[in-house]
Amino acid sequence: MGWLFRMKRWAQNPPSTSRVIMVLSIVAICLVLFAIERFIGWPEALSPEVRRSRFP
Repeated sequence: MGWLFRMKRWAQNPPSTSRVIMVLSIVAICLVLFAIERFIGWPEALSPEVRRSRFP
């Protein structure tokens, strides 16, 4: 229900062009990173190492 109010507010007072470009560029960067991870895979160097504790 909250998204309806947000859509109404955006329709009455739309964001500036620079803000729209910024949001779309962030979404595009996220989609590119997702596609790289999905098709190429996650690099082993960036995976966290599983460490075992000394105490059980």
